[in-house]
Amino acid sequence: MDFRQEYEKWLSSPSLSAAEKAELEAIRSDPKEIESRFYGPLEFGTAGLRGTMCVGLHHMNIHVVRHATQAFAEVILAEGGDAAKRGVAVCFDCRNNSPQFAREAACVMAANGIHARLFDALRPTPELSFAVREYGCIAGINVTASHNPKEYNGYKVYWEDGAQLPPHHAEAIAKKMEELDIFTGPKTMDYDAAVAQGLIEIIGEDTDRRFMEHVMAQVVDANAIPAVADTFKVVYTPFHGCGHKLVPEALKRAGIKHLIPVPEQMVIDGNFPTVVSPNPENPEGFALAVELAKQNDVDFILGTDPDSDRVGIMIRDKNGEYQVVTGNQTGVVLLDYLLGAMQRSGKLPEKPVALKTIVTTEMAKAVAESYGAACYDTFTGFKFLAEKKDKLEGAGEGKVVFSYEESYGYMLGDFVRDKDAVTASLALTEMAAYYASKGMTVLDALNALYEKHGYYGEKTHNLVMPGLDGLKDMAKLMASLRQTPPREIAGVTVRQFKDYQDGSVVDCATGETSAMELSGSNVLRFELADGTSIIVRPSGTEPKIKVYVLTKGKDAAERDANLAKYASWVAELKP
Repeated sequence: MDFRQEYEKWLSSPSLSAAEKAELEAIRSDPKEIESRFYGPLEFGTAGLRGTMCVGLHHMNIHVVRHATQAFAEVILAEGGDAAKRGVAVCFDCRNNSPQFAREAACVMAANGIHARLFDALRPTPELSFAVREYGCIAGINVTASHNPKEYNGYKVYWEDGAQLPPHHAEAIAKKMEELDIFTGPKTMDYDAAVAQGLIEIIGEDTDRRFMEHVMAQVVDANAIPAVADTFKVVYTPFHGCGHKLVPEALKRAGIKHLIPVPEQMVIDGNFPTVVSPNPENPEGFALAVELAKQNDVDFILGTDPDSDRVGIMIRDKNGEYQVVTGNQTGVVLLDYLLGAMQRSGKLPEKPVALKTIVTTEMAKAVAESYGAACYDTFTGFKFLAEKKDKLEGAGEGKVVFSYEESYGYMLGDFVRDKDAVTASLALTEMAAYYASKGMTVLDALNALYEKHGYYGEKTHNLVMPGLDGLKDMAKLMASLRQTPPREIAGVTVRQFKDYQDGSVVDCATGETSAMELSGSNVLRFELADGTSIIVRPSGTEPKIKVYVLTKGKDAAERDANLAKYASWVAELKP
């Protein structure tokens, strides 16, 4: 693609507003900026689109949203039958431009004769997944960039099962986008006219009511919270986003009497003024919550990301300091609690199953197996966890109790097929209350698990590589590791080299090659002589390579020494 030619095409298009043209004129003397905006389109993958918001082919804006939606509409119409009548659910988060992008998507669907159920205001991502299933929609659209910085927005697409789009549909949309002109290709219509004709239907409170009925049904021990309600306190932050309404409602319905929201962060604001990054994975974002917890003598802090699909917790330790509990640790201790609570109450299914991703702690398998539950791996992403859940349960091979990944995503129940911070917040609070009744914190419960199962430890390293040069560097690093895999890492022998692209497993000592079940993803895995696994993959949503270190020690000191040793090797990878 000639980026200069594409730049001039946009500048001369009558589809652009005066402000948009002025923005492009302002970069005329900056060829690097022009290239970064117009060297190619945003890649449409199984997670849809995600990028920074500005005018240009490689960014999130109304024209890119219309273009993608027209392509999606044509894929839906190709399904034939009553696909158009079944329609799509359209949701959005708190980000700048999210309401406008969602409305534009609904108008394009309506212009194609596809019924659109548009939420009346921002809602949690899991409620979109629920709505697709609840209303029998053929598909769903969620305008969100999850936990990314304020400059970003995104366009997530779902299919009729309520999970993110399967690869063949994503490929079909990407192909349609190549065929359609970005300005003349999309159909659209007046919003008010679409509503008047019933092509756009506004949904909201009734969907909330139905969703919350399912959320509350996930309570395992109905007495856990009421038993300590007079003394148990929770500090909660939605990070200016979609959890502000339904998370507090769920906790109060379950019996929480002392819920203390962070007032500054209960304000809906796509600029996220109180945090550098609205991501519960980043402890610094909890500064206001920690301050509030100290003022109110609170042990348990809960935070959901802007679209309320991820949740993080902090726990007060014996020294009065608030400790981060990682996504891996949170998932392990919650899995143990859920299996234990189900066992105690007679609710444990006959063939219980836990699901995790390949980059999630191996400790989950040890915990699951201690209750007689099976534990399976999938590729990273909840569409794969959802697919595995449906496959196992459809074949009668087990009942999935809990699915999670290390990046603070958890899925419970049968009513969603995506990570769900609303339900997970409820389950985590029930768990914390249960341990409070035993005179314990979640940290105490986690340490007991380490003593029982071993001192597992995990660390995710992000090698950020922005811009055009960054994309090349990312590809170069993956190619180098694939073509010349290291024989040892940090002085420890590599025993096996696994390439999830072709599903191959190489025994590094003998050179023998075998095959594994999973294949088709750009991920590399190195199994080391000390039991450590190191996994390398490009992020699907951000310009970075992610390196996961999964290790285990005979005690906490050995575990931490391993993590430090391998961190040094990872640091040398970046160009």
